[in-house]
Amino acid sequence: MLTLYIANKNYSSWSLRPWLLLTELGIPFDEKLQPFGDSDFKHFSPTAKVPCLLDEGEPVWDSLAIIEYLAESHAGVWPENKQARAYARCAAAEMHSGFGTIRSICTMNCGIRVKLHPVPDALEREWARIDELWQQGLTRFGGPFLGGKNFSAVDAFFAPLAFRAQTYGPKLSAASEAYVATLLDLPGMKSWYQAALAEPWRDEAHEQEAHEAGEIVADLRLGQ
Repeated sequence: MLTLYIANKNYSSWSLRPWLLLTELGIPFDEKLQPFGDSDFKHFSPTAKVPCLLDEGEPVWDSLAIIEYLAESHAGVWPENKQARAYARCAAAEMHSGFGTIRSICTMNCGIRVKLHPVPDALEREWARIDELWQQGLTRFGGPFLGGKNFSAVDAFFAPLAFRAQTYGPKLSAASEAYVATLLDLPGMKSWYQAALAEPWRDEAHEQEAHEAGEIVADLRLGQ
């Protein structure tokens, strides 16, 4: 049995990626959730970060490495079509290494809705690039997912942006809005979202980031 260590579902975008892929592909795994600030991640992760996958005690860390590790043993991780697979790997790698302004301003916080302060040009450019990437995959490979008719790793990599779009309401094309809706409607995304709303923990650093981004106009988490 695989074991996947993750952190708070309300905040942890990196944890969501392999968790969603495992869930949507029906790959059995044991979930271990360690809240931010509540424990030392070093006892299970060499980098003291999440996510971290354990397979018979062997750690595999970093979300992209975990997904490539899964691809060695499980079908459907990447699209079957060669061109779609090349696009999917490029888009996932771009997401993995880029979009720093989105990460710093539009941090993942599933349970709130935020009216952003005046949006800097850098943030608009990054959301425009996301829109471009999504439209490219959807148009070229026919949708409803980025690599074609089936959910795959590239969709898992952009799943946190679906929650961010729901929270912050960036300007997106109709095609990208439909793609966001497709992701949010996945059973795994619905399960993650409901668990995020029910979490009792609040991490001060993540909460402060949201407050700095703009005005919190709704908090849908339990206990609010």
